[in-house]
Amino acid sequence: MKNTNYLYLQFADRIEKQIKAGLFNVGDKLPSIREVCAETGYSMSTVSKAYYEMESRSLIESRPQSGYYVSNISARAIAEPTPSSPIISCANIEREDLIDLVYGSMMDKNVTMLSLGFPSNELLPITKLNKGMIQAMRQSPNSGTCYDELQGNLNLRKEIARWSFTWGGTLTEDDVITTSGCIGAISHCLMTLTKPGDTIITESPVYFGILQLAKSLGLYIMELPTNMTTGIELDALKKALATKKITLCLLMSNFSNPSGSMMPVEHKKEVVRLMEYYNVPLIEDDIYGDMYFGTSRPTNCKTYDESGIVLCCNSVSKSLAPGYRVGWVSPGKFKKEILRTKLYHTVSATTITHEVVADFLKNGRYENHLRKIRQILHHNSINYINTILESFPAGTKVSQPQGGFFLWLELDKKIDTAVFYQIAMKHNISIAPGRIFTFQDQFCNCMRLSFGLPWSNELRQSIQTLGMLVSKM
Repeated sequence: MKNTNYLYLQFADRIEKQIKAGLFNVGDKLPSIREVCAETGYSMSTVSKAYYEMESRSLIESRPQSGYYVSNISARAIAEPTPSSPIISCANIEREDLIDLVYGSMMDKNVTMLSLGFPSNELLPITKLNKGMIQAMRQSPNSGTCYDELQGNLNLRKEIARWSFTWGGTLTEDDVITTSGCIGAISHCLMTLTKPGDTIITESPVYFGILQLAKSLGLYIMELPTNMTTGIELDALKKALATKKITLCLLMSNFSNPSGSMMPVEHKKEVVRLMEYYNVPLIEDDIYGDMYFGTSRPTNCKTYDESGIVLCCNSVSKSLAPGYRVGWVSPGKFKKEILRTKLYHTVSATTITHEVVADFLKNGRYENHLRKIRQILHHNSINYINTILESFPAGTKVSQPQGGFFLWLELDKKIDTAVFYQIAMKHNISIAPGRIFTFQDQFCNCMRLSFGLPWSNELRQSIQTLGMLVSKM
């Protein structure tokens, strides 16, 4: 629930009511920030935050050198994708060949990669990272060629602990173990806490990398019904924990991949309570938590963990430097066991890149970068949704994420997006078919699009082409 004690939220709520009451029409220009300040006596900061808040609600949009206008999204009743309803079982249907096909073209520069699971290089601070790399090589012992200590780079762990305040955490450097990316952190957690034949709970749809990793470890995956806005259905989670032998849960609480869902605060608290009650560990993947569109970073499940039952995994792979493979886990009460697994499997992460990211965090460069990329991604999401609504057939359902960089589309049931992928690739456009995000026979008419590419006329045309191809099918 929004805290309306804040002036900027009160002002944003008032304008929202006026837009919905028809006092402002689509395309109308709003008064400038200076004009509002003069009329109301509010500060520039208050009005700026109010306008940004309205942008995050997709009520208005900013146009360079022009001002703020009422968004056409605000006037549309966008149909959100249907909540999933997987069979509560542990079926495994082969998806490897389709995944190989989709990601085999990942480096093809002739293809518009709407299937990408990470941001385009054009959105990343490459020059600053290169300078940081040179500095780290000069300052690190033996230019970073030595192993780091088992728990990980001390400077990085300190900065991660300091950064935890953004989601309400109170970590210290002793509460963090560094890993090779977020999937490395999740892998260590799964290898530590499970054995072949165990059953784990996930959302549905869920990132295919998690499904394949769990399967490779001999685990059974129980996919639970999931709302594409609010995340996993709590009633289904309660029932599964009460009636099934569950070893652990693995959830994405913020801007889930691929659905973009975000658990409300009360849901996060209830999930932690359930984990503690049934003594079931929760591996939380919070890799997209920093990529929010609102005015403040959302909390995660770890925020409400007092018993150490939550193992929170994170990385800068989706926000700063995918190839640096810098990740970490806050393992709670499982620290000793996770450290032992890391020793057996990796010993040390990449020394030099972890030092670069530590310095990036320490000097405020990461925070500055996030401000820029969040704004770009938010505008991208609005442009994508507008173009989809204009170009795709009536009845197309699309998610409205409040962060991350994925849209989840639900098409007519007659459309098979695995077949559609092949058709789109003939036009050099890659999408991620819905069926790779499940082990069950579902989401065949769904697909994930990434808005992590710089917006351009060419990109708009690619989305329009997809809409035209769907219409023909």
